[in-house]
Amino acid sequence: MQDGVVRLDSLGAAHLEGLADLGPDSDVQRFTHVPSPWEEGFERTWIERYNQDNGGRPAFAIVDDSSEEFLGMAALVRLDRTAREGEIGYIVTPAARGRGVAVRALRLLTYWAFAELALERVELRIDVENEASLRVAERAGFTREGVLRSLHFKQGSRADVAVFSRLATDG
Repeated sequence: MQDGVVRLDSLGAAHLEGLADLGPDSDVQRFTHVPSPWEEGFERTWIERYNQDNGGRPAFAIVDDSSEEFLGMAALVRLDRTAREGEIGYIVTPAARGRGVAVRALRLLTYWAFAELALERVELRIDVENEASLRVAERAGFTREGVLRSLHFKQGSRADVAVFSRLATDG
């Protein structure tokens, strides 16, 4: 999948170094479910977790289409093929932030999930304090549905999580 600026490649061994650099980032540590503190070698576990399910949960490296630079990852972090719904997660490198990379990757993966997996609903769950990610969801055409209070627990504290969705019928 590509849009002329970014490309989504199947996440694999070629992306281990990029994931290892991305995992310890303070925003990744704060707003995602990766181990905190970062565990050396977790990048391998990260990839394996997407491949362990029957058929796997699709995970992709976000790559600059011209320079081949690793810009982050986007994946279906939860997938229910029977209910035809999933949840997307995305992370971009500090150097790629603020350049529209996350919006492009989210749009590509969302459209792919609708077309290739025949999903009818795609959801995002975003810490309400992650303002950049909240803007990404809105710019990618997702609708904010509400807030799940005190849902995310990490490093001894709880956080509220905004829920966004996009339906295949949204256009």
